[in-house]
Amino acid sequence: MENKSHIVASFDRDLEAIQALIMKMGGLVEEAIVDATTALETRDEDLALKVRKGDRAIDEMEERLNEEAALVLALRQPTAGDLRTVLTVFRLAASLERIGDYAKNMAKRAGVIMQMQQIDGSGAGLRRMARQVELMLKDALDAYIQRDPDLAADVRERDLEVDQMYSALFREYLTFMMEDPRNITACMHLHFMAKNIERMGDHVTTIAEQVIYLVTGDYPDDEREKGDRSSHDLGVEED
Repeated sequence: MENKSHIVASFDRDLEAIQALIMKMGGLVEEAIVDATTALETRDEDLALKVRKGDRAIDEMEERLNEEAALVLALRQPTAGDLRTVLTVFRLAASLERIGDYAKNMAKRAGVIMQMQQIDGSGAGLRRMARQVELMLKDALDAYIQRDPDLAADVRERDLEVDQMYSALFREYLTFMMEDPRNITACMHLHFMAKNIERMGDHVTTIAEQVIYLVTGDYPDDEREKGDRSSHDLGVEED
C-alpha cells in the first residue's frame, strides 16, 4: 500500500509539472497573438520580428512537453483516467503549437503590409477578432486547469462569433479592393491574417473539446455550427 501511495504521489507531481508547462506555453501563445496584431496596428517592425523569433520558444516547449509526457507513459504506465490525462497533454501541446505558427504567419504578413500604404481602419477588426480568440484561449486553459467542462463548452460555442467576424472582415476587404485596386495586395495579406485568426479559433475549439473529453470521457457528439463560408465559397483558403 505504501509503495502504491508513493507511485500515485510521484504521478501527481509529474502531472503538476507538465500542467505548469502547458500554462507557460499557453501564456507565450497568448502573448504572440496580442503582439502580432499590435505590430500590424502600430506598424512596429521590431514587435513583428519578436513574434517571429519567439515562435521557436513555443516549438521547443512543445517538444519538451511531448518528452515529459512520453516519460510519464513509460515510467508510470497510467491506466484509464490517468492515461486520458497524459494523452490530453500531447493534444493540447500540438494545438498550442499550431496557434503559435499562425501568430508567426500573421507577424510575417504584418511586416510586408508595413511597407505598403496604410488602409485606414483596416487593423481594428483584426484586433477585435484576435482579442476574442485570445480570451477563448485563456478560458480554454482555465477550463483545463479547473477540469470545467461547462466552461469548455462555452468556449466551443463562442467560436461561432469568430467565424462571423471573419466573414464580416472578408466582405470589408473585398469592398476596399473594389473601391481602389491599389488596395488589392494589402487586402489580400489582411485577409490571410484574418484567416489565420479564424484557424486559431478552430484550434482553441479543439482544446476545449479535449477538455470535455478529459473530464467526461466523451467528445461532444453534436457537430459545431460554422459561421464562415465566405472564402470557402470563393475557393480562397490558406493552411
